[in-house]
Amino acid sequence: MRPSDVPDLRDLELFREMSEERFEDLMHGAYVQTFPPMVDLITEGDMSDFLHVVLEGRVELFASWNGHETTIATVEPIATFILAATINDAPYLMSARTLEKSRLILLPSSDVRKVFDADGAFARSVVRELSARYRTVIKNTKNLKLRSSLERLANYLLHQYEIEGCNAEFDLPIEKRKIASFLGMTPENLSRAIRGLRPYGVEIDAQHVKIADFDALQNLAKPSPLIDESDVPLTE
Repeated sequence: MRPSDVPDLRDLELFREMSEERFEDLMHGAYVQTFPPMVDLITEGDMSDFLHVVLEGRVELFASWNGHETTIATVEPIATFILAATINDAPYLMSARTLEKSRLILLPSSDVRKVFDADGAFARSVVRELSARYRTVIKNTKNLKLRSSLERLANYLLHQYEIEGCNAEFDLPIEKRKIASFLGMTPENLSRAIRGLRPYGVEIDAQHVKIADFDALQNLAKPSPLIDESDVPLTE
């Protein structure tokens, strides 16, 4: 592991308050690995061997059943994923793969559990993070169940608009097929929703988005802090 990686990891809220001794114990078995794009990192149903930390690149979390696949979330630096499975010594509920060249820290799950038992500050940070992720799951469920596909897409675009610094023109961060999956749509439904946004001043050409009438889009989306303000990225 590069020395420069340690401050980045230490600055994560999950590790910020734990003792230096326990942090060193956790780092003792950790290692950094770089993966090319579209490499499977973990498989749904396997036991949790590592807590993963994304340092560079992007990772897709997804799930499959009966020939169907859906995107759960994308993880960007610097963030962990599969914390719940790690702490519970349980099978992964999702699979993960790199979307681009990515560099990750892998922390052995057994070491994470040992530190969880030994360091009260770390244990409290774990509880806070898992609580925040639970709230994010509830908000995502509300988004899927209470809104139409057009409203879900409108709110997704408003979120990307904010990420891009309130720029009226920006590029979608991932391909449309994955956006459709994340929003609980088929690609065909997404195409219809994109056409349905034109009367609200939104034009999407390939990956490029142009919002000509922000107020019209916002009136359609009706964003709510009880749905749209995520505590943390949606990960397990």
